[in-house]
Amino acid sequence: MLHSKEFTRYSLARECAGALAAGRGIDRMWVLKALVALGLTLGLLSILPGPACGQQLQGPEPQAATEVGVDEHLGEFVPLELEFYDETGEHVALGALIDKPTILTLVYYRCPGICSPLLNGLVDALDRMQLEPGVDYEVLTISFDPTETPDLARRKRTNHLKAFNRDFPPAAWSWMTGDSAAIARLTDAVGFRYVPAGKDFTHPGVLTILSPNGKIARYLHGITFLPFDIKMALNEAAAGKVGPTINRVLYFCFSYDPEGQTYVFNILKVAGIMIMVFAAAFVLWLIISSRRARREDGK
Repeated sequence: MLHSKEFTRYSLARECAGALAAGRGIDRMWVLKALVALGLTLGLLSILPGPACGQQLQGPEPQAATEVGVDEHLGEFVPLELEFYDETGEHVALGALIDKPTILTLVYYRCPGICSPLLNGLVDALDRMQLEPGVDYEVLTISFDPTETPDLARRKRTNHLKAFNRDFPPAAWSWMTGDSAAIARLTDAVGFRYVPAGKDFTHPGVLTILSPNGKIARYLHGITFLPFDIKMALNEAAAGKVGPTINRVLYFCFSYDPEGQTYVFNILKVAGIMIMVFAAAFVLWLIISSRRARREDGK
């Protein structure tokens, strides 16, 4: 047996359902307005400016920097006037090497630790990435050990280019060495911190993504990388250049998570768009059903 309040609620619910089925009793415009308002709210929330790209929300004061790591200098520029030695021993300015979105790797070539796994991980990701090297992006590897020579850089370059399964043009990946002054200025600009450890170095593993004018656009940490993450970072570094439609759709649906150092699905933005699409469909249904009802009433 239903109590009086429960019976009243049950009756109202049944009447509402019946009214909706019959197209009467319920203000369908009110339902439409609610749906549109919800869609607009979600849509606006998804496009309102949040923290700057890569910027964390305000929280506890950052701890003092350790000796080894990466201080992210997003939005700053690398000094393009710096000169390094290419694989043939010629002096080349960074500005002559960076004219496309660029993946910068700071390693040392005789490293017994993470440098080779990092470079192998990069080769694996680029092998599977659907962007054209030398056209859509380029790679720049620079040794931060001033004692290393162009001959060593050339041998490392040959070994890693052989590891590709796809056709990777050698000109799309530059391997450089330099003197201590140039290295210090570049690592300071990027925020790359390392310390000597005997004859070797203790250092982080990271890719630094640069825009065509040398602006630091993104850091990707680790020694293994997803082709999707690199592709999205390069699209950001392209500084507003128009790319294939699929890239624009991916950039719309995904946003960068600075804590997780990866791209995540933007469910708020997508949900807002979906609700607005459903609201538009509901408007269309209302128009069609109202016209049909008027035609039936006129018969």
